[in-house]
Amino acid sequence: MSDLTELVGVLKAAGESTRLRLLALLADGDHSVKDLTEILDQSQPRVSRHLKLLADAGLVQRHAEGAWAYYGLAPNGQGADLARWLVARVETSDPERLRDRARQAEIMAAQQALAAAYFAKVADSWDLLKTLHVPEAAVEAALLEALDGRVVDLLVDLGTGTGRVLEVLAARYRRGIGIDSSREMLAVARSHLASAGLSHSQVRLGDIGALDPAIGPADVIVIHQVLHYFDDPGRMLAQARRLLKPGGEILIVDFAPHGLEFLRNDHAHRRLGLSREQMNGWADAAGMDVRGVKEFPSDISDRGLTVCLWHLGDRQ
Repeated sequence: MSDLTELVGVLKAAGESTRLRLLALLADGDHSVKDLTEILDQSQPRVSRHLKLLADAGLVQRHAEGAWAYYGLAPNGQGADLARWLVARVETSDPERLRDRARQAEIMAAQQALAAAYFAKVADSWDLLKTLHVPEAAVEAALLEALDGRVVDLLVDLGTGTGRVLEVLAARYRRGIGIDSSREMLAVARSHLASAGLSHSQVRLGDIGALDPAIGPADVIVIHQVLHYFDDPGRMLAQARRLLKPGGEILIVDFAPHGLEFLRNDHAHRRLGLSREQMNGWADAAGMDVRGVKEFPSDISDRGLTVCLWHLGDRQ
């Protein structure tokens, strides 16, 4: 920003109370426009105008996903540096900031409750539901291949659901731990693991959005069809990274970008797939490298979903 006019423009973009509040909220992670309007209690057109000014000035970054758009602080550049400098100087005890964060917490809790209700409803049929749009056999084979015949000390499966990943990879770890926030899902998982005689596998109730560091350190973490339930997958990935041993790996299975809006309303999805560009950015921010990615197109043409397997490695 060596140009004086450009610098003044950036400062003007940030120098307004609502826009500064937006920067502070986005420093906590990505948010949809819908969430931001509810937190700030302002109209969608008004919030969108503020966000456009911030994006034009290079302070925030916009990601369109179907009918929704997500915003986050710009990942790099002088605009990103300025945004973080400003946010660091916002007084945490400011009454307006406290109200924003309280409302933010309420909205996140409501979203998690909706997801939990959905998982409780579909727990018994979860594995069947996945086969409707995911080439599961090919994905499971690729997960096994990614571990290349190794046997690791500790594998952690975040959002373990019915425990299927722990079953598939049972021969690849000495101890496996699955974490999930749904008691109903965990009841199914415990039944499956017991039936399979997998005494070296355990499942625990826990919030994968606020991970307990005592779970690790893990050699390998698997995040299977989980990140699309989060507004800010990058934040979730950064938390998972803290559970890894030095040199550890993360295997992520999720959808490629798509436009199936019904998945938001009917299946509690928050993100309509994850792009390679997004994953590269999130991995880089977490201090990891994307070692490889494989795509598995749907074999059901009318659904059109493609599943991706990302292999991330700790950057040493």
